[in-house]
Amino acid sequence: MSGAAPPVEPVRPGDIPIAILVDYDGTVALTDVSDTILAEHVSGAWEQETAAYDAGRMGSRSLMNLEVEMMDLPESVFLATAAAQPHDPGFVPFVERARAAGIPVEVVSDGFGFFIRPALEAIGVGDVPIISAVTTFDGRRASIDYPNGHPACFVCGTCKRNRVLAHQAAGRAVVFIGDGESDRYAAGYSDVVWAKRALVRICLEAGWPFERWTEFREIDAWLAERIGAWTADPAQVLRPQSHPFFCGPEVWGEGLQDPPPGAWPPAS
Repeated sequence: MSGAAPPVEPVRPGDIPIAILVDYDGTVALTDVSDTILAEHVSGAWEQETAAYDAGRMGSRSLMNLEVEMMDLPESVFLATAAAQPHDPGFVPFVERARAAGIPVEVVSDGFGFFIRPALEAIGVGDVPIISAVTTFDGRRASIDYPNGHPACFVCGTCKRNRVLAHQAAGRAVVFIGDGESDRYAAGYSDVVWAKRALVRICLEAGWPFERWTEFREIDAWLAERIGAWTADPAQVLRPQSHPFFCGPEVWGEGLQDPPPGAWPPAS
């Protein structure tokens, strides 16, 4: 299926063995672009469904299927709204620093996906890999596919968890940067978590360690310090750690579309 994530290459000798995965809505973009599009152009009961998702009672795939059915405008209208949203000015320097050090950076989004590539191109980092759903338009009607979903769990549109695990299996510790509810299933498996807004509450509820952030320049300063430390002493390198499963078919069984009752917060 088109839009499937590229394979993760094994870490090579001499590389700094980390990967950086970044949420898009509310993280790279300063607003939740998906919600802004819905608020400006879509009428219906999506707010009530979103509340159920935010509380951990509904899967994002179920939510997005409902929301896409409510879209009834040409793609150009939604793209124009998306293009007007501001982005964190520190994201591009952060990406440049990571890449100069040979550290892969990916945008991993559990949203509609269709507006992310144009946005990254507009700010000058259009070649950053994007792991997301694929939304397409036929006139005024939209449809959505999930090439990066879990093959046996249908709770999330994009399985951020599996992308974290893929980088760890390739020998990299994962630094995850996010802000909200769609990030809970990545944060719980990552080795370093940078959290703001709702993701702070989520990490506190689950008892996961995290770093607070408000602007990418803060994380960029941390990265510069870590690269310097790793260069001076390779023993300072982060190593991927194993994390117990708290979501997915390993604990929920196969075929679920919504998290089971009592799934959140996860048992310690």
